[in-house]
Amino acid sequence: MANETHHILWWNLENLFDIQNSPSRPDWLQSRLNQELAGWTEEILERKIENLASVIAEYDQGNGPDILGVCEIENKQVLTLLMEEVGKRISRQYKVMHHDTKDNRGIDIAIAYDVDRYDDDGLIFTLEVMKRNATRDLFQINLTTKLGGNKLILIGNHWPARSAGQYESEPYRMMVGETLSYWIDRIFEEQGRNASIVAMGDFNDEPFNRSITDYLMTSNNRTKIQNARSINYLYNLMFPFLDGAYGTYVFNSNLMIIDQFMVSRNVMSKSTATAFDVDKVFVFALDRMVRGAYHTPIRFGRPSAGLNLEGFSDHLPIGMILKERIRN
Repeated sequence: MANETHHILWWNLENLFDIQNSPSRPDWLQSRLNQELAGWTEEILERKIENLASVIAEYDQGNGPDILGVCEIENKQVLTLLMEEVGKRISRQYKVMHHDTKDNRGIDIAIAYDVDRYDDDGLIFTLEVMKRNATRDLFQINLTTKLGGNKLILIGNHWPARSAGQYESEPYRMMVGETLSYWIDRIFEEQGRNASIVAMGDFNDEPFNRSITDYLMTSNNRTKIQNARSINYLYNLMFPFLDGAYGTYVFNSNLMIIDQFMVSRNVMSKSTATAFDVDKVFVFALDRMVRGAYHTPIRFGRPSAGLNLEGFSDHLPIGMILKERIRN
């Protein structure tokens, strides 16, 4: 039996918009973004893409990720431009999986993967969770590894923000968390109890918040998860980072872990009977991406709100290495 490694990266790219007055932007969205995107030219978009690509290409010692999950992109076109730039730097070809949503600001979730390492089944599963307006969708794709032939189910998340206040907005994240928990149940019904699931995203809550623990049904207690019979818990991999030197997001000098990886029971089991297990998880922070004692991510911004051509995003990316068991 041999092992194959899979390098996964998640990153909130902070407002990776198409250019101002983009012809591909729907009229309803164009009117909402006119003021926000004032001065957002093709040259500025290209600079942001170059900055982001330089980081992504440095991941895994300059090899780049095998799988990249992102949020806060406007459309498939801008992510395709980004992945083409990454691919040029490291000689890899990526396929972009994306679905347009009805988010008020037009920012979506997407996943890109190396076409030499995986096949997808041609399907994208999304679920729009409603409050008064649509939240960002839950976004799922299914990949099959080319070498081992094992299926990996990936679910991207971008939960409702805290901009209205943490506790005022918390019910919306609870609602999405409970919806995702039912979604996970359905996957197990369709795929069987040994489904290999990776949920990743910007959850806008931390690993200990109720939307994550009580509604999504996650835990960092291996015994509890292994012994559970009626609840399909996810194992939250981010608890070790709560007291670390880096948060994935910094608010009022508080280091927060709101970008997270969670996996299904068999992925965390370390059993030789399962296809995948987690080798390593980390916050991916290069020196040029942060500033100050709190390692605050350096934002790129935009002309209408604090443009910094040397910046990247207001979030730091997180990385995960999965090991796949290849049976001869």
